[in-house]
Amino acid sequence: MNYHITGGRIIDPGHHEGLGDIYVVDGKIAALVPLGSPLPAGETSKSPPADFRIIDARGKIVAPGLIDLHVHLREPGFEHKETIETGCRAAVFGGFTAVCCMANTRPVNDEPSVTHYILSRAAQAGLARVYPVAAITKGLEGRIPCDYDQLKQAGAAAISDDGRPLLDSRIMRLAMEKAGRLKMPVISHSEDPYLVEGGVMNEGPVARELGVAGIPNAAESIMVLREIALSELTGAPVHIAHVSTRESVRAIREAKARGVPVTAETAPHYFLLTDEAVRRQGADAKMNPPLRSAEDRMAVREGLADGTIDCIATDHAPHAPDEKAAGLEKAPNGVIGLETALAASLKLVADGTLSFNGLIARMSTHAARILGVPCGLKVGNAADITMIDPAVEFTIEPSLFRSRSRNSPFVGMHVRGRAVLTMVGGRIVYEDNL
Repeated sequence: MNYHITGGRIIDPGHHEGLGDIYVVDGKIAALVPLGSPLPAGETSKSPPADFRIIDARGKIVAPGLIDLHVHLREPGFEHKETIETGCRAAVFGGFTAVCCMANTRPVNDEPSVTHYILSRAAQAGLARVYPVAAITKGLEGRIPCDYDQLKQAGAAAISDDGRPLLDSRIMRLAMEKAGRLKMPVISHSEDPYLVEGGVMNEGPVARELGVAGIPNAAESIMVLREIALSELTGAPVHIAHVSTRESVRAIREAKARGVPVTAETAPHYFLLTDEAVRRQGADAKMNPPLRSAEDRMAVREGLADGTIDCIATDHAPHAPDEKAAGLEKAPNGVIGLETALAASLKLVADGTLSFNGLIARMSTHAARILGVPCGLKVGNAADITMIDPAVEFTIEPSLFRSRSRNSPFVGMHVRGRAVLTMVGGRIVYEDNL
């Protein structure tokens, strides 16, 4: 089917912002027409085919499809937590047209056969685009580098040992050099496990009052500084995952000022919540890195505002309810985020931290730039589109979730704005009641 999306506020960061219409023909953007402008001569949408459908976007924002650089789809091996299909269903419900899935599956995505399996299952689901992130080292064990050439040929979009920090600096250097030549992003899980060992949440007053071991900021920032040093040494880019501390933000800001090719992401829980949330939410507010202090939260927000932090990702990490019910100390780290990220992040627009344009850039086009994939509402591009109603208000409840899991720290939060239509390659994969 072909579409005429009419009357929306079109925001394509760096290229276009204003009221207008978008024509989608044969899965691609055929025309973008600002309000009051004539349709370009010769456009096929002047004589629309019989299956042409008009979508009224008045009062809505029409944006490039959202891209999440950091999710855990759990399949293969942990389907009781999430499958590729349920994760992609959660993604499109949340407005994401594409997700990057991490390698810590069982078996680990360290061989082309696993990459092929993931892509095959994503194609069967037929929802969001899935960009597999392959492992840096075999089995995520930090000892033997994978064959990045083979993994890229199989369809891997990036490499990361996310979930396990890579301690061997020699291997990390090698990965940056080899992957850099292949134009595959290296995503760093920046963590010193020796400083983390036994820790349950952020080191500070709340941890002491709850009687649990804490994790200091330095556990993250030490390794962020190493990755910056290796990027500076090799000239190869590196992407820092889930930034949570003020020291990390400062280090990344200073590195960018020196011209080091470092990029970074954070997640909504780091700029909206602090470790105080653990008192209320318990294990559903337990993740790695942990929720930090109010000072850290403010530093992350400032990093988003000034461009130090390039992207908002979710680190969507589903766990079964019985696993999270094991108690704060025994429960696994991780929270889900695909369904809630857009609504939660719109709070940055409401409080003036970011403009709509800036938010969409950090949830869409910046991620595409890092991955090296097409994105944007340009004529000829695949029609990957997210339509957002910025006015709708609701309370986040588990009954809304499409994910197989329910471990969200945002349950009960009142929010405003959500995706009401998600289109991938010119096909509507999610649609709310418009």
